[in-house]
Amino acid sequence: MSLRVALIQTRTPANQAAAFDHIAPMIGSAVAGGAQLIVTPEGSNLLQRSRAKFVETAVGPEEDPFVLGVRRLAREHGVHILIGSALVRREDGLFANRAMLVAPTGEVVATYDKIHMFDVDLPTGERHRESGAYAAGDKAVVAETALGKVGLTICYDVRFPHLYRALARAGAEIIVVPAAFTVPTGEAHWEVLLRARAIENGVFILAPAQGGAHEDGRATFGHSMAVGPWGEVLAQAADDAPGVLFADLDLGAVAKARSAIPNLVNGREFAGP
Repeated sequence: MSLRVALIQTRTPANQAAAFDHIAPMIGSAVAGGAQLIVTPEGSNLLQRSRAKFVETAVGPEEDPFVLGVRRLAREHGVHILIGSALVRREDGLFANRAMLVAPTGEVVATYDKIHMFDVDLPTGERHRESGAYAAGDKAVVAETALGKVGLTICYDVRFPHLYRALARAGAEIIVVPAAFTVPTGEAHWEVLLRARAIENGVFILAPAQGGAHEDGRATFGHSMAVGPWGEVLAQAADDAPGVLFADLDLGAVAKARSAIPNLVNGREFAGP
């Protein structure tokens, strides 16, 4: 099965309405380019470093103008759109970093809350405490669609190979890694991590990214990538500028890669150390 995908690289603003206005023309370009599956980055609806402003701005997905706008576009164009993540308020008042798969009907057919929280003090002086803002998820998700089986992850998850192995063993043919990588970690690790996760599991990796200097003061790496199950780079953005990146996937390559390197079935349980 052949599948055309589009990865949208954004420089998301600090409120949902502006974020939708920013991404809507790129979704239109993706549709015009023949994409059947469109994937957006982490934090597609809102990026706001100020905790107070974030709490004031974030709303539930059922009232978020970005989420509602993307659902409308999916329905109007008859395409699948994976909101790589939306930063939303949960019903219990806590917040989630949530991937949302929107079907061509406009319905949300799968969601995933980011499991691994990025809590770190970087050598650059940047300090991140995702656990202070979001409730971590506790469930891995593979969405079954007419386009194939899609495993859902978000950004920092890419550093935890056991999650990707679980998704692959559950049948995922494509795993998405929407991200908002920092520039230092992006320069050092972005490509090698994505290619490693593809090779280890014989899957396609789709990694749309935030890129550039955002209005809330952060800087993100960009360089969105699509990687094949043999580790080959199928498409890569040259920089951090917003735009649309296309890739054509032959899903038959998944079975071929897994047959050549059958590590999903050769793995063994072991004791220790």
